[in-house]
Amino acid sequence: MCGIVGYVGSGDTLLVLLEALEKLEYRGYDSSGVALIEDGKLFIEKKPGKIRELIKSLWGKKTSAKAGIGHTRWATHGQVCELNAHPHSDSKGEFAVVHNGIIENYRHLKEQLLAKGIEYRSQTDSEAIAHLIALNYKGDLLEATHKVTKMLEGAFAFAVLSTHEPERIVAFRRSSPLVVGLGEGENFLASDIPALLPFTRRVVPLSEGELVDLRPDGVSIYAEDLSPITREVMYVQWDVISAEKGGFKHFMLKEINEQPRVVSETIRGLISRESELPNLADFRRVIFVACGTSLHSAMIAKHWLSRFQKIPSEVYHASELRYSDEPISSQDLVIAISQSGETADTRFAALSAKERGATLLSIVNVVGSALDRESDFSLYTHAGPEIGVAATKTFIAQLSALYYLSTYNDQKLRQKLSLIPALIEEVLTLSERIKALSPELSSTKSALYIGRYLNYPIALEGALKLKEISYIHAEGLPAGEMKHGPIALIDEKTPVFAIAVQDRVYEKMLSNAEEVLARRGKLISVGFKGDEKLQSLSKYAIEIPKTDEYLTPFITIIPLQLLAYFIADHLGLDVDQPRNLAKTVTVE
Repeated sequence: MCGIVGYVGSGDTLLVLLEALEKLEYRGYDSSGVALIEDGKLFIEKKPGKIRELIKSLWGKKTSAKAGIGHTRWATHGQVCELNAHPHSDSKGEFAVVHNGIIENYRHLKEQLLAKGIEYRSQTDSEAIAHLIALNYKGDLLEATHKVTKMLEGAFAFAVLSTHEPERIVAFRRSSPLVVGLGEGENFLASDIPALLPFTRRVVPLSEGELVDLRPDGVSIYAEDLSPITREVMYVQWDVISAEKGGFKHFMLKEINEQPRVVSETIRGLISRESELPNLADFRRVIFVACGTSLHSAMIAKHWLSRFQKIPSEVYHASELRYSDEPISSQDLVIAISQSGETADTRFAALSAKERGATLLSIVNVVGSALDRESDFSLYTHAGPEIGVAATKTFIAQLSALYYLSTYNDQKLRQKLSLIPALIEEVLTLSERIKALSPELSSTKSALYIGRYLNYPIALEGALKLKEISYIHAEGLPAGEMKHGPIALIDEKTPVFAIAVQDRVYEKMLSNAEEVLARRGKLISVGFKGDEKLQSLSKYAIEIPKTDEYLTPFITIIPLQLLAYFIADHLGLDVDQPRNLAKTVTVE
């Protein structure tokens, strides 16, 4: 999830670009760069690292440029380095492009470009756009850009400028956001509204498949067939901090609501890397290593592998595997799961297994991270930067990647993933009802979460979310184990969250619910819509849409994420930065 900015006008172009990029740094901070048209020539400066590195390199630079584009990168194709940073240019240095998203057919396009004798310098999919526009330019940047959009597949947005038309930017969006900002004698472009707010509050969000032509004296918007579009101008009321959160009170709530999009983008990214997946049939077993939320996703994947691939698998806390005597050999596939790709426990456990001969596959959200570089294979979760410390959208993205991997060679099963975004959207409509439960539940001192089979890990994850951000003691456990000790904790003050969907263990879960009621416990259930049996046992029943039992973890976790968020918010706690926690743990 990269950030794009653009500016045309008589102001300080470089200053505008850098300030706008700072507002977009949450969209990516692997590298950044700018491109300007100065005295008829293309000037590009880009640096790995955070935007401050780019600012340092440009300190004191003066420019008379009337147009410029900028980019802050969250790497998807190619490692993090200056060569792969944006903007990218064509071979002659006449066109520059900044891009967000994935060009799914870029390998085919790259082959065509190489066959024409064009030098392809970076490892990115983005560079192809610059070369294609150069090849198709016949004197009009809009026409060339329009022609190239027909060649590109995937979900993306990009902006382009040219030395041939030094006061003009053309941009296009397909399933990736772009917003135009309107000024007096100047106009702006950005991936998100926060980048525009220092300069204007008059904005026009682009819709799917639209092109925009920016000049200092005006903005023109076109449909995919180049027919002109008239669009109403919006006046933004938000302050900068609120806008960065997309109008949500906290980043965590914003990220919970981003999960339908995250599933779609992760699936698209996986499809583009299909040929790079290892063949699971080549291995004796799979060993998962992970920590925290990532461990819970692995526990679910273990069931998927058993059901769909008939491959034995084991799940290890990463901090335990490294020092274990587990016999590992070249017949084993180790799958290491880490949002950041820098988690020390996971990395060291994975490397230890690799040293013993195992093949290493990583599932990471940060391309070019240490774990990514150290692995034999990598799958990327296209969740974008997750600013809230408590993982939400990255968990859903991990589940998407793991389900995709577990359904290797079965397109019918894989196609079921396409149902998930709409199901999550439906659960998100319950937010206000779930919020209404938070005042009562926030007074509890301890809570239990119970589930079975695929939803036992969801019980663990639900309890973890409550602990992380509300500091309420919570324990997740397999429901069948409740009578072997934890049932002693239950009284009329104890909320018990039961995940009881109509799957193979449904009747057993109803029996466990009865056990809670017999001890006067307060039962809050998550189950399928219309389940009258479960509703009759529950003090509060959260109803979710019915779906295949193997897909239920994608849906059952959403109410528990929301409930944890609303309880913590009701308590007035710092939801996004809970005490004692960090987003990435780089020490053992």
